[in-house]
Amino acid sequence: MNKKLAVVALGGNALLRGDQIGTIEEQEQNTTDTLENLIFLIREGYDLVITHGNGPQVGNILMRNDAGEQMYGIAQMPIDICVADSQGGIGYMIERMFKNVLNRHNIEKNVVCLITTVLVDKDDPAFTDPQKRVGKIYTKEQADELSGKKGWVFREEVKTEGGFRRVVPSPRPAGIMNHELIRELARRGNIVIAAGGGGVPVYIDERNDVRPAEAVIDKDLASSLLASKIGADEFYILTDVPYVYINYKKPDQEIKEFLDYKDTVRYLNEGQFSKGSMAPKIEACLNFIKAGGSKSVITEAFKLEDKRYGTKITMEYD
Repeated sequence: MNKKLAVVALGGNALLRGDQIGTIEEQEQNTTDTLENLIFLIREGYDLVITHGNGPQVGNILMRNDAGEQMYGIAQMPIDICVADSQGGIGYMIERMFKNVLNRHNIEKNVVCLITTVLVDKDDPAFTDPQKRVGKIYTKEQADELSGKKGWVFREEVKTEGGFRRVVPSPRPAGIMNHELIRELARRGNIVIAAGGGGVPVYIDERNDVRPAEAVIDKDLASSLLASKIGADEFYILTDVPYVYINYKKPDQEIKEFLDYKDTVRYLNEGQFSKGSMAPKIEACLNFIKAGGSKSVITEAFKLEDKRYGTKITMEYD
């Protein structure tokens, strides 16, 4: 129990790059390359829990759902099942690739994937203001038909004239089911893959039954909550930039390698971090530190081992 426990959140680019079509060969190679960068944490004696995104993959599952219904009359599955589907597929891939990486380094460890349900509040305001875009782009006529038939909500696509996409709620994670088991498995030396894609969103009804929520949960916020719940020492978010920047892509752009809690909150409130990409990651890191975590790190997937890279966020900067 003297070992440090780290939660590592793999970003979308760790599995699938923007210029790729998403073949299994591409995803397996990307996953292998990313996992190679986690070996040093094992060498340094860390216990590990891995989380991951599922954006492109769950979008593909939803489109397969749509195509199956239109072409063959196959009943569509709800979003919670699609998220669970993506957790199983991606988790299996990470598990298998990590076993192969460990074998090449002569490291004997179990790797286990857990389909993870994440509790949300059924009264979360997000349920009355769906914003998260999922699935394929439809014409207005198709969107209107589906809205009437299924009750789906659509918003117009800015980049595609005349195109509409379904939007679903993205409530805040309120609890991680089975987090005690995740902690126990990790503390016994197993590498645990959990809370994939933000977890399967569920809520508890008036009968104390677990009910599905038609929603998706932000992966980084769920990962941060998991890290806090299991008492992790460190929380890593792997993304496509090596640092957090102030005045990003402006002439006075500035790298921030070290940040304390107070300054990070100030930069977030000033709007320094874009809402659609970096802001949720910063918020997730702040939540972890506020809950008692020692350090949060945001860095590029393939630069994790090189400690010259990455923005390190702590309560107070020494």
